[in-house]
This record gives sequence, C-alpha cells and structure tokens, in this order.
Amino acid sequence: MAGLEGTEQPRGHGRATAAARWSPAIEDEHALKALELFGNPTEREILLPSRPESAATARRLAQVVVLRQWGLSPKTTEDVVLLVSELVGNAVRHTGARIFGLRMRRLRGRIRVEVRDPSRGLPCLMPVQEMDLSGRGLFLVDKLSDRWGVDLLPRGKTTWFEMRVADR
Repeated sequence: MAGLEGTEQPRGHGRATAAARWSPAIEDEHALKALELFGNPTEREILLPSRPESAATARRLAQVVVLRQWGLSPKTTEDVVLLVSELVGNAVRHTGARIFGLRMRRLRGRIRVEVRDPSRGLPCLMPVQEMDLSGRGLFLVDKLSDRWGVDLLPRGKTTWFEMRVADR
C-alpha cells in the first residue's frame, strides 16, 4: 500500500489477509473510535496529521462509512478502503504537508472520496510492472474506480475518485 515502503509486510497470505484485517467484527470498535476522535468525513472534511499511521485511521473511517453508514457491499468497501489508503499514502509521502483532509460523499448513483493537501504538485499515473514494489497507487485508483482526477485549488489540490453504486 502507498506510504508503507520499507515496512515489513506479511507474506504469503495475499488478499485473504487484507479481507480478514478489514472484517467488520474486528474493526468496528477502532473505526467507531476514529469517528469519535476525528469526526465523520461524510458531514465535513476531516483533517488528519500527515503521518504514515494516518492511513490506518483513514482506512477505518472509510470502512465504517461505506459498510455501516452507506450499507454498501463488502467488495465495494474493500475497494474504497484500498483506494483511500493509496490517496492518503500519496498525500503523506509526496506533498510535505503537515495535515491533509478527507471527505466522503454519497451522490446519486455514485460515491466520491476526496483527499485534499496543500501541494499543487500533480500526481502522475505511471506505467507499472507486475513486480514493482512502489508506484502502484494511481494505477490501482485508475483500475478500480470509475473516474478519478485532481482539482487544483488556490492553495493545494484535491485528488478524488468516484465509484458507481446502486441507489438505495
């Protein structure tokens, strides 16, 4: 995942480990605590410190919003959690920011997730090879989301992705 290069990762367990790690029964308590501490990213942009450990907080928030609040499928939840991790990892690793913002919105027929940072440097979608250990973040965003982009702001940018979902 983005922002975790150089960190020892479990080997040999593949996606099953990731799915188990994000199961609702295990993570609900941590996710609800993150909501309590930082706020709900569906109600307003929440600010998180630009540190690698904030990726875990952002993942927990995304999980509780998508699975519990919006009632979307575990597969959609897994994809959103992964893409949130990638955008947050890019903001933490590449912008030099002290904080970044996270916002999640449910729109008609789609969801939109935004990560705002104070850098005006644009992210770059790089070609990746199967064995690459880094540089896959935007590649994953491009493959798993329906649309993604960057909105330049007077002071920074918002990198976002959207996914189509069934209306309630």
